[in-house]
Amino acid sequence: MIDTLRLTAEDAQALLDRGEVSGAELRAAYLDAISERDGELRCFLRTVDETEGDGVPIALKDVISTKRVETTAGSKILAGYVPVFDSTVAARCKEADLQLLGKTNTDEFAMGSSTENSAFGPSRNPWDPTRVPGGSGGGSAAAVTAGLAPWALGSDTGGSIKQPSALCGNVGLRPTYGTVSRYGIVAFASSLDQVGPVAKTVRDVALLYSIIAGRDRNDSTTAELPEPVRLPEGESLAGVRIGVPTELTEADGIEPGVKDAVARAIELAEGLGAEVGECSLPRSVRYGLPCYYLIAPAEASSNLARYDGVRYGPRAAGESYQELVERTRDDGFGDEPKRRIMLGTYALSAGYYDAFYGQAQKVRTLIIQEHREAFERFDVLACPTSPTVAFPIGERAGDPLAMYASDLLTIPSCLAGLPGLSVPCGLSEGLPVGLQLIGPQFGENLLFRVGHALEQAIGFDTVPARWRHGVRPGSDPSGLTPRDSQ
Repeated sequence: MIDTLRLTAEDAQALLDRGEVSGAELRAAYLDAISERDGELRCFLRTVDETEGDGVPIALKDVISTKRVETTAGSKILAGYVPVFDSTVAARCKEADLQLLGKTNTDEFAMGSSTENSAFGPSRNPWDPTRVPGGSGGGSAAAVTAGLAPWALGSDTGGSIKQPSALCGNVGLRPTYGTVSRYGIVAFASSLDQVGPVAKTVRDVALLYSIIAGRDRNDSTTAELPEPVRLPEGESLAGVRIGVPTELTEADGIEPGVKDAVARAIELAEGLGAEVGECSLPRSVRYGLPCYYLIAPAEASSNLARYDGVRYGPRAAGESYQELVERTRDDGFGDEPKRRIMLGTYALSAGYYDAFYGQAQKVRTLIIQEHREAFERFDVLACPTSPTVAFPIGERAGDPLAMYASDLLTIPSCLAGLPGLSVPCGLSEGLPVGLQLIGPQFGENLLFRVGHALEQAIGFDTVPARWRHGVRPGSDPSGLTPRDSQ
């Protein structure tokens, strides 16, 4: 019997290579797991009956266009939209013989930090189904942790890969901006969006990154990698300089348990030979969140203008073109896209552009410079990924500012276009804590090295505690608390 809860993508490939299982058997095991567990977790919006590959199965966030498979971006306004082409990342997965399992749930147009903004209902955290899996890529992160897919692709604009990985207890990479093609990705904020992998281990993440990364003639913002992707080995961090940004470890709202788990991980890094020191990113923390929530909504306002009910998706009735468009957008968009469209349109409007969007871009330049100065002294920066562990479903749904603060620690490096890796580093109140490792531009291999070494030293068990005591996933775990100790 294939234990999908513990099987890594690398191990799955080894089983296939040795002929111990077939691609069909491996796929069947994951589809059985989805059938058994996803009724509770709602990670998938849809599964796929047929696949072109015969290798390791994969799940894709539903902002990634897939030929002949419905792609909705978690929105009613794209319900029924079936692309006639593959995005570049989907095509590269097919070229690598990966089998598509299905499309995972997401906050609408990737706008959110909890997956509660999905038009099709929230996903749930495998560690405790009363809590969020993070967002916007909560479906992908929860699917990997629950053994519904060995790995997955998500997209990250301000933290939508790293934050769900932290809350679900797995590994997520937001790559350097431009190393992965955005062709065929439903756009949110084009200067920030980036596709990246989610998996159980750092080696799996590195392997999937090697499949999807590289220049694409369909995306002029892409770049060639300066060096091949290397799968990390070894546990020594000798010679690695790790900077700990004071503002990103002491910011208001970081839970004590999160601080403690991250501090222990940094101590472990020092024990593995790393040189650890403090650094400062004052502008990044003070201005990162307001800067992001001017730039991202402004770009969203432009990108989402194309959804008018004329070319694709549902169309509302109207006696005139203007009425048709107004009704279609009113019926099709949820509250969060509407909120960001209005904010972005205002920031771009005549008389306000320079004061808001233009000023935010100047601040973004300062944030980039601040990170560049930090990397003159250090090779990697380390801090919490999320200020808190997974919070209860509904707790922040009515408070947009509290929800936005969930990405306080991930947004600055996203604005700077830098790679970030979230690695599970322990538990707080029985729920996973993520350590965020930030690298310089094109510093993915260094992140993989540091992340892998810490992963081995920490020994985090990615299987949720409620499933470690002989209780079959999908059955009633009566008598067990969802937050048993690690």
